[in-house]
Amino acid sequence: MQAGGGRTSTAAAAASTSVKGNQLKAFQKKLKDGVKSMVENLSEIVKSSQMEEESRVLDLTHAAQNEYEMSVRAANMLRAGESLLRLVADLKEYLVLNDFPSLNESIAKRRAEIEKIEDETTGKVAALRDDMIAQLSRLEQTYYSHLDVEKEKN
Repeated sequence: MQAGGGRTSTAAAAASTSVKGNQLKAFQKKLKDGVKSMVENLSEIVKSSQMEEESRVLDLTHAAQNEYEMSVRAANMLRAGESLLRLVADLKEYLVLNDFPSLNESIAKRRAEIEKIEDETTGKVAALRDDMIAQLSRLEQTYYSHLDVEKEKN
């Protein structure tokens, strides 16, 4: 019965690792695509903005075409930038949800801190109890010795 359970947890761990690996590959692909798009569009904008022959510069149709191409490429760069920002948000979410070792380490540190505080508090309470016992013993002795003195006077 245990061997079957062990195989199930091993298979689940392997599947989880596979899913994480696929997610990381998808993140890498999105990153490469976004950066590639930005670089390509920027280089095309720079190429379009360079002055060519004087006769072509005077051509209004060509100038309008360059202006339109630059605005489209700028929009593409903006879209790629937004995609990269979404990727950063997705990576942060992935890290928060799937970084179990660091979460476990953080929890273990906090638990150790709390246990230390608990031990210190327990020690202080025990010292306070011992001090109270000693003080009560002295008070009892004083009280009973005072009663004995009163009885002797009477």
